[in-house]
Amino acid sequence: MPSLAKSETTDNAVIQGRPQPKLPTIKVWLGPHELTAEVAHTMDQLTNGMMFRSNMDEQEAMLFVFPEPYQVAFWMKNTLIPLSCAYIDGDGIILEIHDMKPKDETQIRAASDRIQFVLETRQGWFERNNISVGTAVRTERGGLRETFYGRQ
Repeated sequence: MPSLAKSETTDNAVIQGRPQPKLPTIKVWLGPHELTAEVAHTMDQLTNGMMFRSNMDEQEAMLFVFPEPYQVAFWMKNTLIPLSCAYIDGDGIILEIHDMKPKDETQIRAASDRIQFVLETRQGWFERNNISVGTAVRTERGGLRETFYGRQ
C-alpha cells in the first residue's frame, strides 16, 4: 500500500494552499489522558491531514484510520505545526513514537507493517504526558479496532 498520509493529492484545498475543514472528532484516552481527535479516514482526509493548519491546541489530535494494517510512512510536506506521531497497531497499542519537523519532506517509515492507526499531537505531547510505546489507545466504545471496525 502506498504512503497515504501527507502525500501529493489533487484535492482543491491543497492545491490552493488551504487546510481541509475541521473533521468530526472522537474522544481518545491514553491511560488517564484524554484527547479530542479529528478522525481522518477517507482518502482525501488521510492525504491532507494537518497540511496548512496553523495551530493545534494541547488536547487536540488527529487520528488517521487506515482500512488495513501496513507499513505507513508519514512526512510533513505543507505541514506548518511541529507534531509528534504515534504509530499504532490494529489492537490500539502504540508501537512507535516520532517527532516531526514542519515542512520536512523526509518520510518517517514505520518499522512494522502492522500499523493501522496514527495519532498526531502537538510535538512533545507524548513525552509531556509520560506516554510511551506499549500504551493502549481507547475510546468510549472500547479499543480502536472495536470502535472503527466492530467486534472482530
